[in-house]
Amino acid sequence: MLIEKARNATLATLAAALASGCTTVVPPTSPAELPQVRAGYVIGYLKPAELPDSLALLPPPPAAASAALAADEDAYRSTRMLRDTPRWALAVKDAELGFPKAAETFSCVLSMAVSEAATPHLNMLLRRVRADASRASDKAKDHFKRRRPFAVHGEPNCTPREKLKDDAYPSGHASIGWAWALALAEIAPDRVDAILARGLAFGQSRVVCGVHWKSDVEAGRVVGASVVSRLHADPVFTAQMAAARKEIEAARTAGLKSPLDCAAEAQALASGR
Repeated sequence: MLIEKARNATLATLAAALASGCTTVVPPTSPAELPQVRAGYVIGYLKPAELPDSLALLPPPPAAASAALAADEDAYRSTRMLRDTPRWALAVKDAELGFPKAAETFSCVLSMAVSEAATPHLNMLLRRVRADASRASDKAKDHFKRRRPFAVHGEPNCTPREKLKDDAYPSGHASIGWAWALALAEIAPDRVDAILARGLAFGQSRVVCGVHWKSDVEAGRVVGASVVSRLHADPVFTAQMAAARKEIEAARTAGLKSPLDCAAEAQALASGR
């Protein structure tokens, strides 16, 4: 109830600004300005009723003895050789959805620092899209309750400390990563190929980890794309997109670069495609 009241207050403020003829809307940039669904996770842009219905969007996961399940098994087996390699280490990093670390995911492909201090609007956009893409996956996850590959095979995964339920389909990480990539591709269209490739790799990291099947990741991308499509009808999201675009332009004008070891990231990605 408190979350819904805070969201309605934000929308009311926006509506009042538009009604008064003010066309410049400045969305919140500090996590302290928004309710949290849990510690460190702020609410998304969309109300629950506005989220795409993942159960209506997606077919059931691959059936036993199907060609699709065989493809899932092949992808799982082929990625076991990546254990303890740089690609495995990157998959461990990609598993982190908490901020501030998650903000670094696209730092190298954007060639700039991404953080609350350096790019407050871009940082908040990533935070809130994460929430929407994650919640949009929940309905199908809860319905299908698919076992994860490492559990099926009784083998280790790359994040053993994660408490993972039998809810592999669709992949929430893949949904989030693809939603991030699609939004960023619009904000920085000159980097579209690199951004989308990193978004695909973010989802593939879950296969490398052994915590999702190939089909889980593919379904997650469908959910992520549907979320971004719906977000374009949200005025706070579109205002934050515009502000984030200006932050990227300012960072480039200033000649700022990513603080990460981007050469090592590129090598890890190339080694595990």
